[in-house]
Amino acid sequence: MTEEEFPVGAADEGLRLDRFLAIRIPDVSRTRLQRWLEEGRVKIGRIAVKPGLALKPGWIVRVTRPDPQVSPLEAQDLALRIVHEDEEILVIDKPAGLTVHPGAGRRAGTLANGLLHLHPDRDWPGAPERPGIVHRLDRLTSGLLVVACEPRAYLELRRQIAAREVARRYLALAWGTPSAAAGTIDAAIGRDPRERKRMAVAARGGRGARTHYRVLRSLGALSLLEVRLETGRTHQIRVHLAHIGFPVFGDAVYGGGRAFLSRLSPRDRPAWTARLRRLNRQALHAYHLSLRHPRDGARWVFESPLPAEIDGLLRELAGGGDGTDGMERRTE
Repeated sequence: MTEEEFPVGAADEGLRLDRFLAIRIPDVSRTRLQRWLEEGRVKIGRIAVKPGLALKPGWIVRVTRPDPQVSPLEAQDLALRIVHEDEEILVIDKPAGLTVHPGAGRRAGTLANGLLHLHPDRDWPGAPERPGIVHRLDRLTSGLLVVACEPRAYLELRRQIAAREVARRYLALAWGTPSAAAGTIDAAIGRDPRERKRMAVAARGGRGARTHYRVLRSLGALSLLEVRLETGRTHQIRVHLAHIGFPVFGDAVYGGGRAFLSRLSPRDRPAWTARLRRLNRQALHAYHLSLRHPRDGARWVFESPLPAEIDGLLRELAGGGDGTDGMERRTE
């Protein structure tokens, strides 16, 4: 840590402390200066002071800079698709195939690496290997994800997620069509005792999980579902839909991949094998994200169109009809 001193001159009389610091330390962002103030790193004498303090000539403002935190990750240009960005939050439309953060030996090519490249000088909140990340999407799931850019937003978004105030909706192509036009799956989820890398509906223990679904369109062998999460367990949608017999198309882990082809007639299998190969992912897209902005509590809604590979399959099965339309960000 290093300590710096900044004398308050006659021209600075009455100036707010945070404004004074922004002028004297231009190499540090206002967000970071605010964090230093909250952490008590800015003092006059021995007293930690508030950002709105009106300064008087003769005072000496002492600032203790923390040692720079060196990220263990390499910054990489991953051409992230930014849907919205401001000083508090960043909303990204994640493509299928992009892992959110490092794990299980993966150290590069993750969303976290891309965030470090996007803003290399930002003091990201959260763990060094999960800069600003407050929730995640599976690697082969596409769609919207919010990232916190500063500490207060990080804490507020985590609070909203824990309080179930963040609304997340998905579009899924599932094998078969549920008989009910809408329904709720209420089944606890835990580690599969036979294969620890998988999740499963737990007969005992596990964590409570609720998933709501609505059938938007029946497409013969598949159906288009809108799925809403009430809880956010690992692989929740995939596990729940497989549990009721309608696995996500292309989900090889939970029975929606080539394993499902045995249920089809031999005549139909070649065409569906080709479709699975062409898609090369699970047909699950996080199209809707709604949250209260950490700055003022206003409700913001973000929506993302289906990616081309899912939309193309949907159009093919619908006989060339329109796919779902994407919507731009709006406020309520």
